[in-house]
Formats: sequence, C-alpha cells, structure tokens
Amino acid sequence: MARSEARLLVPALMFVALVVAAVASLGTPLITSVATSFHVSLGSAQWTLTVALLSGAVATPLLGRLGAGPHRRATILATLAVVVAGSALTVLPLPFAWLLAGRAAQGVGLGLTALMMGVARDHLPEERSAAVIALISVVSIIGAGVGYPLAALLAELGGVRAAYGLGLVVTAAALLTAWRSMPEAPEGRSAHVDVAGAVVLSAALLLVLFLAGERNLWSRHLAVAAGLAVVAVVLLCIWAVIELRSTTPLIDVRALRHPAVAGTNLAMFVGGIGMYLLLTLITRFAQTPHGAGYGFGLTTFVAGLVLIPFSVLGFVAGKLTPRVRTRIADPLVLAGSAVVVGGGFALFAAARSDLAELFAAMGVLGFGVGGFSAAMPGVILAVTPKSETSSAMSFNYVVRSVGYSLGSAIGGLILAAGTGPGHLFPDDSAYTTAALVGIGAMAIATLTSLALARRRSSETNP
Repeated sequence: MARSEARLLVPALMFVALVVAAVASLGTPLITSVATSFHVSLGSAQWTLTVALLSGAVATPLLGRLGAGPHRRATILATLAVVVAGSALTVLPLPFAWLLAGRAAQGVGLGLTALMMGVARDHLPEERSAAVIALISVVSIIGAGVGYPLAALLAELGGVRAAYGLGLVVTAAALLTAWRSMPEAPEGRSAHVDVAGAVVLSAALLLVLFLAGERNLWSRHLAVAAGLAVVAVVLLCIWAVIELRSTTPLIDVRALRHPAVAGTNLAMFVGGIGMYLLLTLITRFAQTPHGAGYGFGLTTFVAGLVLIPFSVLGFVAGKLTPRVRTRIADPLVLAGSAVVVGGGFALFAAARSDLAELFAAMGVLGFGVGGFSAAMPGVILAVTPKSETSSAMSFNYVVRSVGYSLGSAIGGLILAAGTGPGHLFPDDSAYTTAALVGIGAMAIATLTSLALARRRSSETNP
C-alpha cells in the first residue's frame, strides 16, 4: 500500500472502530428516556442496551471468519449497511419492538473491530500495524465515554429520537469512509463458514449473556437460571467438539490452547469483569440522589461528563503503550495495567465523598484500561498467523463482552444485596464491598499476566 493510502487508511480504521463502539453504547444513557417516551418499564428499556451487546457477541465470531477470507471488504461494507439500516429504525417513529430491532442491528457492528485489526495487520508495515492495532483496541473501549455525554445532552434537548439521530449520522459517515478507504483482502485467502459451529456458539452466547443480564431471574427463579446455565455449558462443550472435528472451524480451538492465547483471554475475561464493574459503580454512584445519604444526584448528561477522564486518559495510555512495549514485554504491560485498574478500585473504595475523587478514580480506570487494551493484541497476535488475525481477535472480543456483562451483573447483585427492605438505594457500604470484589478480580488478572511474562521469559532464555 502506498504511503499516502496508508495515511488515509489509519484514521479510517480508527473512525469505524470508534463509531461502532459509541453507537452500540448509546443505549446506556437513554434507558430512562426510552422508558418514558415509549411507556415501557425500565427493565424493558434496559434491553435497548442488552440486545446490542447480544447481537454484537453473536455476530463477532461469524464476521471474524468472513473477515479472514477473500471478501473482507464486502463483509465490512455489508455490516456497516446493516448498522445504518438499524440506526434508521431507531430514528423513525415506530413502535418499541422496531427500536429493539434497530438496536440489535446496530450491535452487529461491534464485530467490525477485529476486522479493522486484520486490515491494519495486512496492509501496514509491521511496526506501524502494531501501534495501530493497539489504538483500535483502545478506541473500541473508550467509545462509550465519547458517545455517552453527547447522547445524553441530545436526549435532554431534543428527546430520544434526536439522540439516536446522532447514531444515524455517524454510522452513515462510517459507511462512506469504509467504502472510500477499505482495501481488498490479500489474494489466496479462503474462509469457509462452519455453519453448525456458528449456530451452536450463537445459542450458547445468547444464553450466557442473557443470564448475565437478567439478575431478577437468579433471585426469583434460581432453579430455572441454574438449568439454563447448565445448558449453556453443555452447548459450549458441544461447540468445542464440533470445532475440533471441523476442517474449517469458525474459531481455531487448537490455537486457543496456546498458553499465550489462553492466558491472555483469561486475563481479559477476569479483567473485563473488574473494568466494567468499576465503570458501573462510579456512574451509578454519581447519579444517586443526596437523599440516600451519599451520591451527587447528577443528571444523565452531567454523569456522562464523568466518563471524559476515562476516555481521555484511556487514549493517552493507548498512545504511550507502543513505546513502553519496546522496553517491557507485553504480558508485563498487561500486569501493570491491571494493577492501575486495581488502584482505581482502591481509590473509589477509600475516597468518594467529593466529585473530584470520582473524576480521579475514573481517570485512573481509563489509564489502566487503555494500557491493558493496547497491550493485549500484541500477546495474542505474536503467536497468530496474519490470515487468522480477525478470527483470533474476534474470539477475544467475545471473551471481553462476556466479562463486561458479568461485571455489570455482579455489580448489580452486590448492590441489590446491600439494599435494605423498603429502601430504593443500597447502603454506601455495598459500594465498598463491590470495590473490594473488583480489587480481587484485578489481582487475578495481574497474576495471570505475570505467569504469561514468566513463561515468555523462560522460552526466550532457556
């Protein structure tokens, strides 16, 4: 690829990854507005976020396999067209069911992040592609912090349709950008989709994420929830057997057994639980009214501004990490970043009586998440062929999504357990308990990353 084309490609990859992440997260600040506008319960309105995460997790492995083949450009454009169509459904004056359908279509775009990494690895010089892939990983996470306050402001000024209109504008811009800049995949690629594996994995992921999001099911119908959890585990086992027997697996399960890949995915899973747990705790704490004895009673828009330090420092960490990686091994960067996130939990647990302290905790979280996200692809791709970049990173995204969903669910369960009879809000001590659980999760992520570093060191210095 010519240097001028490469210069145009890099911002295009960043823009597409940022847009799909921001649009998928639009459901978060708009839940209350959706419930009011469509006259549905808050539980039903919550599905405007949940359905996007579900469709994204289900679509990601399939898109990753298609992206590994010769039709990657067509896959990217077709997926963005689906996202644009879904964005249009969220804007049109249609019933609530159509809004959910639109949000599901928007969520499909989350699978494009891994494809952006595959394009970067195929069409940029090796040293440049590593830094770009790291930033793509970062912007796919901090996108929530970009879209949250703007969507909340538009919802306050013009209603929920105006906020979703933002999604339509930026997704249409992303489609145009991809059409003008995305190159064709290198010749000689092939990608046969394992339909049976795709169906079984989709069913298992739907169950896992549904169980993570439906906290009431666990508290009111424990036997049903436990039964569905067993079904999900069985489906995952069946999927693994199908993939091992397939000559064209959806995801190369054998490659996942490599210690570097397995360890990084484990660290991402546990770390994802912790990262999203703290993000949930801080935003919920900020919006709790003063009458609860704590909290700041912030509006949705002002609470969204608390995410700005998260996004800014996350991006800064993403820019710094490639330089750090020239001196420190990727697993050690992962470990250090996990420690930083743990520090954010400790700060929140010890000091949250002032709004500035919440901003500080969110900034620490963003810096840790940025470093973790930027270093993570390097560990996986070091042992992954170029042709399998999209597929390998797609699986990592699925692991991350499940971790995020569980982090949100665990936070909700702890706060619910800390809510006394007849009270609307949990005790302040429940937030401290949740923060301590988060510190434990980040400790596991740190130890896993250190084990990876120790193994790499023993391999390079026998």
